[in-house]
Order: sequence, then structure tokens, then C-alpha cells
Amino acid sequence: MEAAVIDAGTQLLKAGTAVPDQAPPMIIPSQMKRMVEDGTSGDNNESVFEDVTVDPVVRGYIRDWDAMEDLLHYVLYTSLGWEEGNEGQVLFTDPLCTPKAVREQLVQLMFETFNVSGFYASEQAVLSLYAVGRISGCTVDIGHGKIDIAPVLEGAVQHIASRRFEIGGVDLTKLLAQELSKSNLLVNFNASDVEMLKVKYSCCAEDELAYEKTQRSSDTEEHTLPDGQVIRIRREKYTIGEALFQPSILGIEALGIVEQLVRSISTVSSENHRQLLENTVLCGGITSMPGFEDRFQKEASLCSSAIRPSLVKPPEYMPDKLTEYSAWVGGAILAKVVFPQNQHVTKGDYDETGPSIVHRKCF
Repeated sequence: MEAAVIDAGTQLLKAGTAVPDQAPPMIIPSQMKRMVEDGTSGDNNESVFEDVTVDPVVRGYIRDWDAMEDLLHYVLYTSLGWEEGNEGQVLFTDPLCTPKAVREQLVQLMFETFNVSGFYASEQAVLSLYAVGRISGCTVDIGHGKIDIAPVLEGAVQHIASRRFEIGGVDLTKLLAQELSKSNLLVNFNASDVEMLKVKYSCCAEDELAYEKTQRSSDTEEHTLPDGQVIRIRREKYTIGEALFQPSILGIEALGIVEQLVRSISTVSSENHRQLLENTVLCGGITSMPGFEDRFQKEASLCSSAIRPSLVKPPEYMPDKLTEYSAWVGGAILAKVVFPQNQHVTKGDYDETGPSIVHRKCF
């Protein structure tokens, strides 16, 4: 049985058996619905239940362990076809700066609840580099709940130079909702509609001057929402991309994403600057919006560093939209190495040492 690879993000969970040059066969929302009693009684004194939205993963980290257990049970047994009593091996992607307690709780869940035969975890930045054929470089990962900038040397994240920001796609969606509400006063937006509009219409201006021009004059597009309401989209579609280069749009006093990258790498030994900057990898679905890569390169040509950041192109044999699931693909590559070579945490390792074994064998 091939090892399972799981990348549990704030918005989406990617899963599947370890086939390195394919997209994950399973991409599902991480958010779940839980039926709970609302404390009232209906006809015949029957309890009334209501849907409650549950987020197992918040800002990249697992927060609701009961919900995560339910989600993983569905993924492993229902979707991937595991059989109770004959569980396989599993590799998890690990977000930047994951607390040790979260890592230990995950390995405990996998061995004690799911009875896995082997476990491994590796940091997402390292895996995203593996996906494009690198072991050194720097990842800029714009997720739904966070932004991670992580320099990696010879397969090891340079934590002292890494940066994590508690903003992400969810905050950009809220920003778009605010902007659209200003120009569509009579329209009631819900979060799922705005998320869809963000994916469909967001784009990035060529530079700051071009963005300012869009704010004065932009072509109008009309879109009909599922409930029949018609909205108009103009300058708002440029706001999402611009906020990543001008965080003040989000009300945050911080440098833009390219300058943050350069600042991060500047704290690493200067002899490694070229190797890191010239192997920059973009991750996250939002980085695939029209114009984003060109804007990133243009900002890079203007940055304060003597060595300019340069983006790595994925190999041609890799699946399309690799930026959306590069950590999962890298995990599939790594799983083909660590499990056959017995570098993973075994049941015997876990029984002998306990959950803390994950720090010694995986990180």
C-alpha cells in the first residue's frame, strides 16, 4: 500500500496516495458542518438540530482536534480506502513555526486513534522546493490564513530568518467584500460569493502607478450572483493583488511582500544570498492570479538588494496549477524516500518514546 500524503490547509485539504508527478486526487474544503441541538423542541417534542460551521484548521494550525479526527477518518477510510486493522503509512505537511505541542498531538492522534503503521512530517517550505526540483531556495507561501516566507538551505528551513504573517486569503476576501459593498450599495454579499468573485476576477496591476490609474478609471464587468442579484466590478478587482505589495490597503503598517522576502534573506549568511534569492518559489492559489508573477518580478527588479529575487519555473512534467498544491506534491516525492528507507516514525518508535519522537525523527 502506497503511503498517504495529507496537506491540511485552512481552506482546503489535499490528500492522496504518494504519486509525485500528479495533482492530489482529493481536494476538499477543510471547513465542516456539525449538527448540534439548539436547545429547543419541535413537533412531538423532538430535539431540533442546526448546522454549526467548524474550522479544524485556523491560520494554518490545527485548532479543533475532534473535527480534524472526523475529517481524517473520512479522508483515510472513505476516500482513500483504508481498512480498519490494516492501516498504512502517512506523511503530513507541516506549516512554518508549528508549535511542538501541535506536532506531538498529531502524531499521537495518528498512532493511537488511526493505528498507522508509519508516520512522517516535513515542513511545507521544504516540500514546495522539492516539487520544483530544489533543495535550497526561498518560498513565499500565501495561504488562506497566513503568509509564510521561509529560506531553506540543503533541505533545512532557516527558522531564525523565516517570517510568518497572520494575514492571508481570508483577509483579502474580507477586503474585497468591503470594496464591493461601497460600489454595490443595495447588494447583500455572503462570504462564499465574495470568495468566488475573488478567484474569478482578482488581478494584479503592473506597478503602483498602474494601480492608481485603475482606481481612477476601470472597465466595468457585470456578474450575476447565484441568488439573481447583479453586481458591477470595476477597480475592486485590482485591490486584492495590490494589498500584497501595499499592506497599508489592509490597514497594516508593513513592507510589501517582495521587500519582506529580501529582509528575510538578509538575515542569513551573505554567502547564501544568491542561492536563496535566485531560487524563489511562489506558493498558494492566490499567486496564480493574472499579473501577480509579473508584478512580483517587477518589484524584485526595484528592490534594495544587490541580488534580485528570481522565480523558479516548475518542471514541464509537473501538473498544472502546481502553486496551489506544491507542498502536497513535494510530500509525495519525499514519501517515496523516507518510508522505503525506514526514516519514518514506526509504531515501535512511538511505543518506546511517545509523541516527542516526532521532533527527533522528522525535524
